[in-house]
Amino acid sequence: MRNHKLRVAALVAVFLFVVGLAAVPKAKQTAHVSVPTVAPRAEDVSSIENIVQASYETISGGVGVPRQWSRDRSLYDPNVRFVYTSVNPETKTISVHSESHQDFVDGSDAFLVKDGFEERELKHVTKRFGNVATVLSSYEGKVTTGKVLTRGVNIFQLYFDGKRWWILSMVWDQERPDNMLPPELQP
Repeated sequence: MRNHKLRVAALVAVFLFVVGLAAVPKAKQTAHVSVPTVAPRAEDVSSIENIVQASYETISGGVGVPRQWSRDRSLYDPNVRFVYTSVNPETKTISVHSESHQDFVDGSDAFLVKDGFEERELKHVTKRFGNVATVLSSYEGKVTTGKVLTRGVNIFQLYFDGKRWWILSMVWDQERPDNMLPPELQP
């Protein structure tokens, strides 16, 4: 009799656990975007300026225009990290988000293609030591109507492997009233 009660209790516990899982809201699913591997364009990876410019070109385009994700991926080290911060305007709480190239593509493709988006560099400052470099690049992002959605600073960390430049990471923050573009990055 005792074993029977234990089995019933175990089955009830499993049932409640499964029902509880079903009641938990699911995280928003994003569509997976297939990004075939392609060889980089020699001109894209031949200099620091060219690789940064190419990174802006690949995510930009009009409404319904597919993004150049394969070209984009060819600019980045296979272990690249995209890191960005966001600030809750009400609580001022800072959140940090870190993702792979594929995460970035999956999370941004639908918006970029549906609404059209053009991101352009405003100005940059490059610091290089041997085969490594950091580029602070102010940017402006607009939708097809011309409305500026965002401005901020992308910080690219790059390295040269003797043959080409690679972007190892891209970190960015957006401009806001308490975080304006610094004078050296103003257009």
